[in-house]
This record gives sequence, C-alpha cells and structure tokens, in this order.
Amino acid sequence: MNTFCHPTIAVRIEAATAAIILFLAVLTSCGRNNSPEPLDQWDDGTSTLRTADPVITEGRKLFNDKEYQNFRLTGEAFTKPGSEARLLFHTDGESGYEVIFRNGDIDGTRKSGSLASVRNLYRSLAKDGEWFDFEITVRGQNIMVCIGGTEVVCYTEPEHPYRTEEHARQLLSQGSIALQGIHGEVSFRNLAIERLAKEARNEADTLAPTDERTDGIIRLQQRDFPVIDYHVHLKGGLTKEMAHAMSMNYGINYGVAPNAGEGGVGRMLADDKEVYDYFNEVKGLPFLCGVQGEGRKWTTTFSQESLGIFDYLFTDAMTIIDHKGRNSRIYRAEEALFDDITLEQYMNHLVDQTVLILTNEPADIYANPTFLPDTMAHDYDKYWTDERIERVLDVLQQHGIALEINARYRIPSFEIIRRAKARGIKFTFGTNNVDADFGRLEYCAEAIKQCGLTADDIWFPSMSTRRSRPIVIYNRFE
Repeated sequence: MNTFCHPTIAVRIEAATAAIILFLAVLTSCGRNNSPEPLDQWDDGTSTLRTADPVITEGRKLFNDKEYQNFRLTGEAFTKPGSEARLLFHTDGESGYEVIFRNGDIDGTRKSGSLASVRNLYRSLAKDGEWFDFEITVRGQNIMVCIGGTEVVCYTEPEHPYRTEEHARQLLSQGSIALQGIHGEVSFRNLAIERLAKEARNEADTLAPTDERTDGIIRLQQRDFPVIDYHVHLKGGLTKEMAHAMSMNYGINYGVAPNAGEGGVGRMLADDKEVYDYFNEVKGLPFLCGVQGEGRKWTTTFSQESLGIFDYLFTDAMTIIDHKGRNSRIYRAEEALFDDITLEQYMNHLVDQTVLILTNEPADIYANPTFLPDTMAHDYDKYWTDERIERVLDVLQQHGIALEINARYRIPSFEIIRRAKARGIKFTFGTNNVDADFGRLEYCAEAIKQCGLTADDIWFPSMSTRRSRPIVIYNRFE
C-alpha cells in the first residue's frame, strides 16, 4: 500500500489492484503557528546582527546562533529578476538541506521552494517584485515546504537515502539556520521560528518513504537534471489533488494539460472561454500549465491569445487526414484504414501529414512522436527509415520544436533520439497517462543513460517560439 503526502488529502494506491482511492481529511494548514519567536540573531563572520528582516546579497552568508531539530519556520521573501538566495537548515555551513528562493520564467533554473538537489522545482508560484510568504517545517524525517500557502515539497528522508559524494552530508540531524546569497539581492522579513516537540510528526505523511537505493528519480535530482513530465492529463480518475500528491511523492514536476479541440479522451476545451476558465482553475497550483491541440481543427477554433496564456502547447500526429480525406485517429484500429494503398504508401502519407502538422500548427512540443498504428508498430524500424526520420527532424529543427520522449509508448527509438541530439534538437519527457496509475518516466531515464542526454538537451518554456509563428490553415474542412 502506498499513500501520498498532501496538505488536505491522503491518496492510497492499493498495489494488488493498482486502484487509487482518495480519502479526504482535515489536516493542519501550511501557515499555522503556535508560539513562534522572531528569528533575528545572525552572525556574518565579522559582526552580529539582530534583525528578522535581513537582506541577502551575493556571496553573503548569515548564521543563526541557535540549533534546531524539529521546527516550523515562517516568513516572507522578495526577489528581483535573476536574484537567488538559499535558506539552509540542520547545517553547520556545509551539512543539511537548502531551500531555494528564485522566481522568474520557466528557464531551467530551480525555483522558490525547491529542496535543492532532492526535490527541484522548475515553476514558481511566486513572482519577482512581490512579497510572498513561505513555510519550512521539519517533523521527524519529514520536510515540508509551502510557498504562498501551497505545499510544494513533502519529502520524507528514508532509512537509506541516496546521496552523491557532493551531497553526502545532505541529511537530517539538527543544526543551525543560515541564509546564503547566490545572485543579486533577496530580502526577507518577519522571519519567525517555532520549536516543535521531538515526537512531532506530519499527520499527512502516511506514505512509506521511497527506497532510494533503487529509485531512478532521486539520482536525476542529485545531478540537478530537470525531471519534468510535461504530458499529464486529468482523466481516468486522476484529479488535480491526486496529481499534486503524486508529483511531490515521486519527485517529478508535472505539466498538467487538457485537450483543446475535438476527438480526444478526457476533458476537452471547446472554445476560448473554456480555455480561460480552465487556466484560472489551475494557475495557482504547483504544476506547469500546458494545453494539447487535439484533432486538426484546433488552430481554427482557438485564438493565439487564449492559448498563449499557457506555459507551453503541444500536439501530435495521432490524428491525421488520411489518404481519402477522412479524419483518422490512428490509435483506433477502426479509423486507421489502409484501403486501396499499401502500408508503405500509408507510411509515406503519415510522414507527409506529420510534416504538415509540425510546419503549420504552432506547437512547442511534438508529442507521442513517431507513433504507428497497431498494424505497423511491430515493424517500427522498418517503417521509420532514414529518409522519413530526417524529414521529421528537419521540421523540428527548422521551427525549434522539442521532441517528446514518451514513457507510455516508449517512443521515439534511441536511434532517433541520438540523431535529434546530434542536430541540437531539444527534448521533453511525457507520459500521456490514461488514468491515475502511471509510472515514473522509466523510459525517459533509460534514454538519458543510453543516449547521453544532459540538462543542456532539455527544452523549457522560455525557449518557446510559437507566438512568433503564423498559423497556416492547410486543411479545408466542410
């Protein structure tokens, strides 16, 4: 039995049935304090400062003169563009954990609330130029971080934590609180800390800790390799609350995306109003916010302005206009029709359609890439010839479109990934789940190893060029 830590819910996955059951419980809120005291005594190595409102600049480090084990620390922070500071706890200056304070665009830098190199976050709920509140709580082996009242980290240190040599002392024990300036200037105010009893526990943390001796995600986190699943759908029983809990438990940043258009499965956005309504539902949640263009009519249905509010936009070639002008969802056997043509001719048409889609539809990411109908999938390497691969990679490179490495379908092949890397094409990871029972990007982790991918090969929304690309209506619908 697995359960997921979350501020307002406990989520259980029964291993025998792989079914997720949601239990609601009233738990403590992120911001509750009982008897806090000001955190206002600091030493910078040359002098003693008494302030609960310190300003941290690059290269500066302040130490509190007391030690803490279990505690709840609250305060507010203010960042400027490009500025970054870290709050260390259970530290002697080198040991313990660090919480990052940095905001701004989704550009691959770790954002506010990150438990550095253990639970790195890549989208911030806070903004530069605005004060935001935060909380860091340690109870036993559990660390919780809240930003703006929303829990963004719930990590339980296991009995055998995995740590690289660089992070060998990144462990819970007890120690001081410290502030360290990394870039620019970060201001804090109203810092306060409450000592908690030795037996204090996070009642929402009912999950047995992950066995980090075998977990692949913590190995990527320790390398600061961005772990983001851009292709998560709220369908098949997966709610946004469950996705939030699973994301924190697995250590995977989720990009949650509805379908916009027609013909897909799950929640479908039908017009600009529904797009804006959905965005307002999720903008305050700790997810990257994406949308998937579904079918081939979506570019005529939605304005660029409405879709432009999302962090990223993706589409695929799983719906095409087939050789007889029919709308064909090739993942459905009854719609993948090969009448009057050979499979080789069908494959040529599928590649033609893929190139048209990627050339004329302003997507950031080519999702479910190189997918083939069931009839052809067993001969994947036969149909994906060098010439066909190069045609698709040409258009990705030309328009700066990222290539998704899809964990569900285990596509594209490692050979295609290697060719794309050699061209400088960027990658994203995606699952395309059908329900709430899905994995931890295993194929993506394997691709990183087999294809020599580095953090420099990963795409981020700050790289998007879709807003500058014209929409071309290349299909004519009745």
